[in-house]
Parts: sequence; structure tokens; C-alpha cells
Amino acid sequence: MSRALAAFDVFTAIAEPRRRDLIALLSRGAQAVGALVSALRMPQPAVSKHLGVLRKVGLVSVSKKGQQRVYSLNAEELKPVHEWVKAYEQFWTHQMDRIKQRAERAGRERSAREQLAKNNSTQKEKE
Repeated sequence: MSRALAAFDVFTAIAEPRRRDLIALLSRGAQAVGALVSALRMPQPAVSKHLGVLRKVGLVSVSKKGQQRVYSLNAEELKPVHEWVKAYEQFWTHQMDRIKQRAERAGRERSAREQLAKNNSTQKEKE
């Protein structure tokens, strides 16, 4: 995929960590560019460039309030990402179940070892 086309793909747009940071900030509510620049500690041109990519894919919208440009998140545009990730939910649920089973088994084994050690200690005291 060419670089120009990639800018119009939601998956490619959110692949950049700084853009995900912007999405996270905007998920709390609309913010002016200056606030985003301060929060990210990035130069304004870099933030504007990332916002431009997010805007091209429809993830953010912009409005003018006086001299400021205020960006808002269009979270519904993340739906294709959510649907794609959701396809793997069963895999992760299964993995979490396996981890839980292993932890519970390890806990039971540890308790059994501790009880055995306690019983051995009590037996030695009686002798």
C-alpha cells in the first residue's frame, strides 16, 4: 500500500503510538491543539501532522472556537478495529482461563506442600 493510501486506513493511522496517545487524550473530551501539544510534549507541527492523518481517516473532527482549533474524537470510526480485535476475544478468553487454571493448581500444590511441612514439623515435635 502506498504511503498516501495508508493515511486513509484506520489501522495504519492507529499503528503510530503518538496517534494512539492523541486518541486517548481526545477520548476524555474535545481539546484545543495547544492542550494536546502540552500533554504530549511534542512540537505543535508534529501534533498537527498526526491530527491531520487522524482527520483524513475520520477518527477526529475539528472546529474553530475563536483563534483555537478544537479536536474531537469520532470513536465510532474505531468500530472496524474493534470488530477485528473482537474476532480474537475467544482466543484470549481461552488463554486467560488456562492461566487461571494453572494459578489455581499451583496454589493448591503450594498449600499441600505447606500442610505437609507443617504436619512433618508437628510430628517431629511429638517425637
